[in-house]
Amino acid sequence: MHAFSYHKPSTLGDALSLVAKQSEGKILAGGQSLVQAMKLRLASPTDLIDLSGIKDLAGIKVEGSSVTIGAMTRHADVENNADVKKMIPALARLAGGIGDRQVRHMGTIGGSVANSDPAACYPAAVLGLGATIVTNKRKIAADDFFKGLFETALETGELITAVTFPTVKRAGYIKFKNPASRFALVGVFVAETSGGVRVAVTGAASCVFRATAIEKALTAKFDPDAVPADTIKADTLNADLHGSAEYRAHLITVMAKRAVTQAVGK
Repeated sequence: MHAFSYHKPSTLGDALSLVAKQSEGKILAGGQSLVQAMKLRLASPTDLIDLSGIKDLAGIKVEGSSVTIGAMTRHADVENNADVKKMIPALARLAGGIGDRQVRHMGTIGGSVANSDPAACYPAAVLGLGATIVTNKRKIAADDFFKGLFETALETGELITAVTFPTVKRAGYIKFKNPASRFALVGVFVAETSGGVRVAVTGAASCVFRATAIEKALTAKFDPDAVPADTIKADTLNADLHGSAEYRAHLITVMAKRAVTQAVGK
C-alpha cells in the first residue's frame, strides 16, 4: 500500500472542500472495496477523505410512501431497520445477504452505489425499485445513474448524500452467490410497481441492467411460471472462471423465477 494522507471531516461542506483541493484523493465511505484495491496497489490515492464523521449522512427516515437512506448508513442498519422491514422487506433481506457480518457493519449504501461494482447487490435494488440518488448537487433517477463498469453519472466534486426508495406492491431479490466473496454471480431484483414490473440484474454483465423482456412478461402476469427462458443473449454477459456467459444467462431465468416466488410468498 502506498503512503497517503488521511482526513476525517465532520461536515459535508468540509468534505467537499477537501475533494476540491485533493484532485488525486479518494472518498472513503466504508472502504470494503477501496482499501482492498489499495492493498493490491490497484489504487494509490494521495489522500483518503473519510465520510464516517459526518453524522448527517447516516440514518433512515420515512417520507410519505418512500424510504430515504443516508449515504453513510451501514448495511447492517438497513437490514435491521423496522421501517425498511415493513415497507420494503426485500431491501432489508438484500442488505442482510451482503458479504459477512464485518462487511455489513462497515460497508455503506452510498459507497456501494457510487462504486457500481458489476457484482454488487445494492445497484440491483436501486435500479429494480426505481430509486432516486440524491447528491450534493441534484437528484438522479436510477435509470440514468449506472453507466458501465465502475462508472456512474456522478460528476467531479459530486457526492451521494442519500438514496430514496419508493415503496412498491411487492418485491423480491435472489442471488446466486460466489461462496468465497458472496458477491453475486447473478442476482435478480424484481419489483411490482403501480406502473408495471421492474427487473434488475447484477453480476451477469459489466454493469447492472434491466431485463425488459422479463419485465414485459411479468407485467402481464406476475407469477414465477411467467418468467420467459432464454431472453438474455449470452454474448452480452460476463464469462470468467466462475461461470460462462451461457451459464449466467441461464441463471438469470432461474434467479428471476425465485425472486418472483419470494415476492408473492409462495
